[in-house]
Amino acid sequence: MKVRTRFAPSPTGNVHIGNMRAAIYNWLYARHHGGEFLLRVEDTDRERSTPEAIQTLLEAMKWLKLDVDGEHLYQSTRMEAHLAAAEMLLEKGHAYKEDKGGLGQGECVIFKMPGKDISFDDGIKGTLTKAAENMQDFVIVRSNGTPVFHLANVLDDIEQRVTHVIRGDDHVENTFRHIALYEALGAPVPQFAHLPMIVNHQGKPYSKRDGDAFVGDFRDKGFLPEALFNYLALLGWSPGDDREIMSVQEMIEAFDLDRCQSSPAQVDLKKLTWMNGEYMLKLPVEEFSALCFAELDKAGINAEPEYAEKVFALVRERVKIVADIAPMIAYFFSDDYDYDEKAVSKKLQKEGVADILKQVRALLAELPVFDEASTSKALHDFVEQSGLGFGAVMPPVRIAVSGTQSGPDLFPILAVLGREKVLARIDRTVERFLA
Repeated sequence: MKVRTRFAPSPTGNVHIGNMRAAIYNWLYARHHGGEFLLRVEDTDRERSTPEAIQTLLEAMKWLKLDVDGEHLYQSTRMEAHLAAAEMLLEKGHAYKEDKGGLGQGECVIFKMPGKDISFDDGIKGTLTKAAENMQDFVIVRSNGTPVFHLANVLDDIEQRVTHVIRGDDHVENTFRHIALYEALGAPVPQFAHLPMIVNHQGKPYSKRDGDAFVGDFRDKGFLPEALFNYLALLGWSPGDDREIMSVQEMIEAFDLDRCQSSPAQVDLKKLTWMNGEYMLKLPVEEFSALCFAELDKAGINAEPEYAEKVFALVRERVKIVADIAPMIAYFFSDDYDYDEKAVSKKLQKEGVADILKQVRALLAELPVFDEASTSKALHDFVEQSGLGFGAVMPPVRIAVSGTQSGPDLFPILAVLGREKVLARIDRTVERFLA
């Protein structure tokens, strides 16, 4: 039997990371077993499933490189088949008509549960059973003549010859109904596997209130698709060892349902950010530079290429997400940079700092050569001879030339900025804060 999985979203404009994780698991399972990964767009909600919403969905899948086998199936094109199946179920006595609620709004078609316990072996949760007395008949065609999710979903899985249904565990209750439908329709029942819920740190369903929750949010903030794919794959699954940074091929080779956890998976955005930083470090220099130039362009910063490349090299190991780039290096390209107020208050506006900066300025002005090695030696000698200590000297100099206490090592910063800018920035800082 050839494995066939599917991703069957109802596009509404934004693609939640929980939905995309389900897509990734279906894709990985199909690729691991040499099968096919299918896409079905459940677009019967005409108000929400707009062309724009569908395009957003397709772009998110393309960004994450989730390639689909065969043509996309749009559920809205299948209504005739859904209604024909409902008629067949009526004819065979598996369904009946009723004015649901007795409101005179027309008759619904209601599926008749078989009156027996239903069990299935879940690929993640193990054997699940529900007693007959706890399962009620349910509507499969509304009084307005439109099919309900249960009927459409099962029939489309049959049409696409889906062998494995991997979806969120909010569908467990639906699965008992769906199994009864498969049997009434005389179709083979696929293997079901229900993924654990994605939750916040309080154990509640993860939503926009907890931070970025949609694929587009992460893309817009500059997360790399490879990093988000890797992170979502590990959000509820483990390769069986301590690997965290994995190539797509490694994930394909290792993936199977028996390593998926059944308990909820908690989102850790710090871990995702760390992981993205690891992927940033792996980028070829040319790709990293291209991202940096693009971010500078967005920020309206014009940069001379040769100078800019030196700046990029300084911050390469510190960049975690693309959106960090422009704020992190803006001071290299403009003398009108912001000062960190806490840094100024704590490290700059102290007794004796003005005199220290003036002495440092004089030392730097007299250096025969102004580079990383010479500035490092000059300041280290000054610290030793003055007895002031590194904490009294280095932070004020760093704040003076960059406006912040954080960033790359001080001496490479001085070398890239150059003597003229460094001296002018020290002068301006003293005049502004210490005069």
